[in-house]
Amino acid sequence: GLKALGKNTLIVVPPSCLTVLQGLYPIAATKLPSLNVTFASTAAAATGLLAALKATGRKGINVVGWAGDGGTSDIGLQALSGACERGDDFLFICYDNEGYMNTGVQRSGTTPQWALTANTPIKGKLQPKKDVAAILAAHNIEYVATTSAAYPLDLYDKIKKALTFQGVKYLHIHIPCPPGWGFEPRYAVKVGKLAVESGLFELCEIEKSQFRHTGASLKIIEKRRLVPVRDYLKAQSRFKTMSEAETEKIQESITRRWEGYFKSFDDINGEE
Repeated sequence: GLKALGKNTLIVVPPSCLTVLQGLYPIAATKLPSLNVTFASTAAAATGLLAALKATGRKGINVVGWAGDGGTSDIGLQALSGACERGDDFLFICYDNEGYMNTGVQRSGTTPQWALTANTPIKGKLQPKKDVAAILAAHNIEYVATTSAAYPLDLYDKIKKALTFQGVKYLHIHIPCPPGWGFEPRYAVKVGKLAVESGLFELCEIEKSQFRHTGASLKIIEKRRLVPVRDYLKAQSRFKTMSEAETEKIQESITRRWEGYFKSFDDINGEE
């Protein structure tokens, strides 16, 4: 992701796993100017940086807010919504590991239903996952995209593309978390790909209100083949309390949604 952004970039980071990865100034892993802010203010701080750059006459610098799912879907959503409404020109990236992992694996708005965390009931989270990309798309910003850490080239290409648009651009990255999800680190890419191949997480773009699938998700539509969602769920201990009926209900929901995609694809391409 940082390679795609380039050296002329300022990063705004709230409390998160990325804060730990980044390190302490002046020895920072990002090798980019980084502004560490409060949980709720990532987008507001990005707006402030834009104003500072304008006041000093500096151009050609990317301003990027990079937050976890808690700092995006929950605590930081109000500031991000306001920036979208104003049309502020920065890229906001959410790395979604589906929980507050840095503070001990607490549930967030994007934690999926039935996942176990440190502060969910014994059965797991009772509420479904919040669709943040859809929420941002409803603001009518020019570019919204989803991607996965399991597909680094897709991630790179979408960051590059996002930077060509004006206003707030939003990129949602699905990132498996071995300790938080309950699997060995060597399976991180496999788990990430299973999320996409099962149809549970979609790779897509919403460009100027036009929706389309991309990459591995587009291949699912072309080949009409989904991996059973059970393969994804069983690979993680956080779903160990799920019953067979609950697994089947999720599978039915995925199948129904993708059958709609298959039909739309056939209608567009004139296939029977």
